Amino acid sequence: MTLLSVLDQTPVISGHSVADALAATIELAQLADDLGYTRYWCAEHHGLRGVSNPCPEVLLARLGSVTKRIRLGSGGVMLPYYSPFKVAEQFMMLEALFPNRIDLGVGRAPGGDMRTAQAVAAGDYNRGDIFPQQVADLLGLMHNTLPDDHVAKGVLLQPQVATRPQLWMLGSSEFGGLLAAQLGIRFAFAHFINAHFGHQVAHAYRDRFKPSLEAQQPYLAAAVFVICADTQEEASNLEKAVDLRRVQMAYGLNELIPSVEEGVAQEYGERERLVIDREKPRSIIGTPEVVTERLHALQERFQADELIVLTVAGSYQARLRSYELLADAFQLERAASTS
Repeated sequence: MTLLSVLDQTPVISGHSVADALAATIELAQLADDLGYTRYWCAEHHGLRGVSNPCPEVLLARLGSVTKRIRLGSGGVMLPYYSPFKVAEQFMMLEALFPNRIDLGVGRAPGGDMRTAQAVAAGDYNRGDIFPQQVADLLGLMHNTLPDDHVAKGVLLQPQVATRPQLWMLGSSEFGGLLAAQLGIRFAFAHFINAHFGHQVAHAYRDRFKPSLEAQQPYLAAAVFVICADTQEEASNLEKAVDLRRVQMAYGLNELIPSVEEGVAQEYGERERLVIDREKPRSIIGTPEVVTERLHALQERFQADELIVLTVAGSYQARLRSYELLADAFQLERAASTS
C-alpha cells in the first residue's frame, strides 16, 4: 500500500483572514488523521502574504492536541536561521508531548526573500554555508554522539525522554540528497519545486546512503503538488487559480492565494502563458483516476517509499475534498469510528 502524507503551507486565500487559514489547517490535520494519512508537516515561510506559518514548532503543538495517531512534523525548519541546540530542544519538547509522533524536517532555503531573511536572522543570515555542520550537530545532539571538542558536549538536552523525533532532510537538488545519504537520514525531495531531475537525485541518495544511528536503510519521500477533484471541469477551474498564483510569483508579487473565482476570471497575454506552461510539470491536477495514475508513475520513477501531498487550492473546501478523494483512491486505512 502506498503511504500518503500531507504538507501544509497554511495558505491564506483571497477573501479570507489568517485566522481562517489557521482554522483550515487545524481542520485539515484532523481530517488527515481520520483518513489515514501517515504524517502532517507544516512548512516555514517568512514575509509572504499568501502563507501564514513562520513557526511550525508552535503550530505543531496545537495540532498534536487535536489529533490522535498521525505523525506531526516540520516540512521544514529553515535551519540556517537557528541554533541546532535550540531546535533540538523544541522538537524534544514536542516528542515529550506526543511520543513517537514527531518528525524534524530541516532545510537550508530562506523561506522568503533575502531582505526578509536578513530580518529574521538579525542581519546575519549565513546563506546555508554552515548547514551541513548544523545537521550533523542535530544528529549528534539527538543520539549523544557529539565530538569531545564540541561546545555542546556534555550539556543536558532537555526534556529528557526515551524517544526521539525522526530527522529528515528536505531538498530540491542534489545537494540535499547527497548530504542526507552521507549522514544516514531520511530524505524528502520537493518535486513541487523541481519537477525535472528529482528521480536522479532519489536514485543517487539510495546508492550512496550510509547507515547511521538515525536510519539503517534509506527512506525516500517525494513531495508533490496535487489537486484532486470530482470532475474534470472542477479540476480545470481549480487549476486556473494555481496558474494565477504562479504568474504572480513569477512577477514577484506578494499576494494572497487567488480564489477560484479570481483564477477563472483572469486573462493572460503571451508572456504569462509561457510562465504557466513552464510551471505545469510541477503540479498534478485532475480527477481521481488521472491523479492516481500520475502519482503511481511518479512513485515508481522515484522508487519512493512515500508520497507527501501539497495542495494549495483557491478554496478551503476544495482542499479538504482533494485529500478525501486521494485517501479513497489510495485506499488508506481510516480511523475506527468512536461513535
